[in-house]
Amino acid sequence: MASLADDLHAVRITTDGVRAAVTVDGHDLSASLNGYALEHRANQPPLLVLYARPPVDGAVFDGYAQVAVASEAPPGEAIAAFLASIDPARLQQAALARDDLDGSPTELTTAMLRQLADWAAGAP
Repeated sequence: MASLADDLHAVRITTDGVRAAVTVDGHDLSASLNGYALEHRANQPPLLVLYARPPVDGAVFDGYAQVAVASEAPPGEAIAAFLASIDPARLQQAALARDDLDGSPTELTTAMLRQLADWAAGAP
């Protein structure tokens, strides 16, 4: 199933510093949104994440910047799923192979937490 993020959409955001007007493909979606996040990474098109007010059924989107409608799933669920997917042996090996071990009594735990943060950020 295709997602809105698969196509680029024409996006215009204007703000007075407190309120924002968000237009996607000429459609003003401001009244349907709780908020938005705009992210731009090198060598990628900008990504606009829309936080829709319930009900989401009334939102209409068409086609130039990647657009995604965020779920309201608690972040804890995503974190728990990420941690459940970790192979403990791989985590331990990766942590012990890090070049930032410091010899402290908690160095392995610290290295594991740093490794998990790196993986969560997309590092190999």
